[in-house]
Amino acid sequence: MPVSRPSSRPVRAALAAAGAMALAGSAFTTTLAAPAAATPADRGDWNTGAYRGQVEVVPADGEDRGDRGRVLTGRVFLDGDRDSSSDRRERGLAGVTVSNGRDVVTTDRHGRYRLPAFDNMTVFITQPSGYQVPVDRHNVAQFHYNHLPAGSPELRYGGIAPTGPLPKAVNFPLVKSKATGDREQNCVIAGDLQPYDREEVGYARAGAIADLARRTDYTGCGPLFIGDVVGDDLSLYPDVRELTAELNGPVRFLPGNHDLDFDARTAEHSFDTFRAQLAPAYYSYDVGRTHVIALNTVRYPCTPDVDNADGKHPNCTDPENSPSYNGRLGEQQLKWLERDLARVPSDRLVVVASHIPLLTFADEGSTRHQTDELLDVYRLLEGRRAVSVAGHTHSVENMRTGDLFKGWRDIFGVEGLPFPHITAGAISGDWYSGAVTEKGYPVAVGRDGARPGVLTLNIRGNSFTERFTVTGESDDVQTQLGLNSPAYRQWYAERQAWNKDRRGPAPEPVDGRVVSRADLAGTTWLTTNFWMGSTGSKVRVRIDGGPAREAVRTQRARGEDQLVGPEWSDPHAVAQQLVHGGSVADRTMHLWRLELPADLEAGTHRAEVTATDVHGRTFTDTMEFRVVEER
Repeated sequence: MPVSRPSSRPVRAALAAAGAMALAGSAFTTTLAAPAAATPADRGDWNTGAYRGQVEVVPADGEDRGDRGRVLTGRVFLDGDRDSSSDRRERGLAGVTVSNGRDVVTTDRHGRYRLPAFDNMTVFITQPSGYQVPVDRHNVAQFHYNHLPAGSPELRYGGIAPTGPLPKAVNFPLVKSKATGDREQNCVIAGDLQPYDREEVGYARAGAIADLARRTDYTGCGPLFIGDVVGDDLSLYPDVRELTAELNGPVRFLPGNHDLDFDARTAEHSFDTFRAQLAPAYYSYDVGRTHVIALNTVRYPCTPDVDNADGKHPNCTDPENSPSYNGRLGEQQLKWLERDLARVPSDRLVVVASHIPLLTFADEGSTRHQTDELLDVYRLLEGRRAVSVAGHTHSVENMRTGDLFKGWRDIFGVEGLPFPHITAGAISGDWYSGAVTEKGYPVAVGRDGARPGVLTLNIRGNSFTERFTVTGESDDVQTQLGLNSPAYRQWYAERQAWNKDRRGPAPEPVDGRVVSRADLAGTTWLTTNFWMGSTGSKVRVRIDGGPAREAVRTQRARGEDQLVGPEWSDPHAVAQQLVHGGSVADRTMHLWRLELPADLEAGTHRAEVTATDVHGRTFTDTMEFRVVEER
């Protein structure tokens, strides 16, 4: 379940060395060199020229003007001297979208705006294409002002400090930027960083953060961390900001269910600490011909009147004694979304980012882990080029237009996706579980068999291609091979049972590179876990250089329910998970399998697998295995 992670720390110390050795000896994946480190000159392109600053807040003139019923004014200006302070020589910028999270306006020809003011509002601008908002010394984008006169109620992690009376003005500085105006953008979508302590912050630094620090291809769009930035302990936000200081572009965040102020008694204040330290709860920005919308899809505490009016959210019935969260936008955010989209040209690509997905395969039968207002979002995006990207499930899902699973039809009445939906995986993988590798971070294989990593949307004009980069690997590593045999399936059942009570010796794992004559007679599949594989992808297998045979995808995404169990699992992933801890990859939407011939000769065989995605990109992986007369 994405609500909490399995406990993995007890097995780490004991099994770290053994786990690393086992992985190093695996014949199931092709090991390629990690991306080359960037030179200081490469990093200097961003760090030397980064526009650093902040929003200009002009205090009220010594009198308590009050908030309710009043108007906030200010201007958006070109910050010629980059000091974050507007002066008469610096011209205003017309046509920039400004919002208080409810109303949406655009600046006049002098860059001025007027917005209704109310308690607990966040005022922000939509960065226009061709311009850059300032970033702080940690590269975190600065484009908003929180207004909460008396501050947050008492919260463990502080929330928002009292802001006092409405400012005289809130001014938003910008500079011109070729990088954000380029039609070609690389937008990094980083799911579920989610460290629970500083040790896990170190895992992130050694893994995905180090990979991103070596990359210099995302300086225009920057990375967007799509929720569960930390794991419940909001005091780790400064540590996360130290991580983002190592990156090479403007960093943005949206909130997840592990970023909550859990002691907030109402949803109005449940993300106050997140808003104070990282970003608005929801907002938008433009790069190239792309409009990115960062949504808040987590409502906490959910309540019976709002969330369970349909009777489908029983977890929301007792917020006082058993507070819970729900996947929901809420009326105000939905109105903002409609008003925001009304100002976006129809020829733009719209990237809808959220933590809890609009829809997901991993939790296709759950109301809590998908977004209540799904059909409203679809209505607002009708006729537009769009893609949904999300986190939360700690899995990788590349769902194409027209895909359908049973839960979606049952809950929402949909008959297929109107545009692609991608679940981006997680930097933490399976909550940093499993053995720690020699590279300094856990294997953390996910519940779908995917490895930790980040998604990149390679955008050209208003079209995109998706790219998943496994932590510590090159972009060529896109598949994972295994053998699903009767002997493996028997061990799966025995080991899973032993893990529950741990009586007697643990069942010994079968050699995943060996199949017996009995295994072949009882059906053995060569499996290919193609992480970004989707409807329209092809997987072909050659055994010993023979003719290519087409593997079959286990989940066709044509309205069926999930297929769950050892027969549908990723044996390479499960072999690690049942021994070293973590979730079990007993279902996945991106597994292909080919039944091995029952008459394969005894001896060593070589399988060559070519996976081709919907964009025509091909990835080749090989595996050697041995056929024996009996085990």
